[in-house]
Amino acid sequence: MKQFFTTLGKATGFFTVLIVAIAAVLSYFDDPEPVKYKSMAQDMKSLEENFKQQNKSCFILGASGETGKVLLKELLERNIFSKITLIGRRQLTFEDKAYENLVQEVVDFEKLDDYAAAFQGHDVGYCCLGTTKAKAGAEGFIRVDRDYILKSAELAKAGGCSQFHLQSSRGADKNSNFLYLKIKGQVDAKIEEFGFDRYSVYRPGVLLVDRQESRPTEWLARKFFNGLTSVCSTSMAIPIEVVAKAMVSNTLIQPEQKAEILEHKDITALGKK
Repeated sequence: MKQFFTTLGKATGFFTVLIVAIAAVLSYFDDPEPVKYKSMAQDMKSLEENFKQQNKSCFILGASGETGKVLLKELLERNIFSKITLIGRRQLTFEDKAYENLVQEVVDFEKLDDYAAAFQGHDVGYCCLGTTKAKAGAEGFIRVDRDYILKSAELAKAGGCSQFHLQSSRGADKNSNFLYLKIKGQVDAKIEEFGFDRYSVYRPGVLLVDRQESRPTEWLARKFFNGLTSVCSTSMAIPIEVVAKAMVSNTLIQPEQKAEILEHKDITALGKK
């Protein structure tokens, strides 16, 4: 047992040194912060107040997931919507009073046409819906990350939604040889065809989050990237809170064009303001 802890200690020490070394290299090659977000902090409060006066409503898809939970919390704290609706496959339970005025629509994603009413009357839609191939299998992953999302976006557009914000992934490419990135890229491109007045795609890198369901390899990866980002800004990983803040803040900004893609650096710059 003593030998085990000695070995563990040495491994931890080596791991720490490795993180610092890699961080130093990455910080040298790190891209500069996008210029268009540098002056945003001073205007954010006024943007929030102006937006709030418009009495808008929104819905969230995937509010039970890691990003969705943090996004919901951010929206409630900033209080920019008069009504927030959660659309999901089950009723969620909250203990905090801040959540008591939420509206919840329980739907069957296999029969979304039967629940078109749940998507009506919203100004803004946020989609954080998703699963993994490891959890749902290839067919299940495609069904959730492509079919459910595309149908939801279609119903939202038909229901009067003008803004749609989609959490995607860095490297998403409809022509990719990797299933995950290919599906993400297909969805990113297809939703643009729906013609929302405002369509924003967010493509973060590795998400830093302590999942409720965790495996040793995932835990090790999180510790690695947490250590990495603590000593430098990298283009590899990003705290999930930063992604949520970026999605909310970007909602308030008048875009230069109807459809936009926020890459990892854009999300980091906007989410830290």
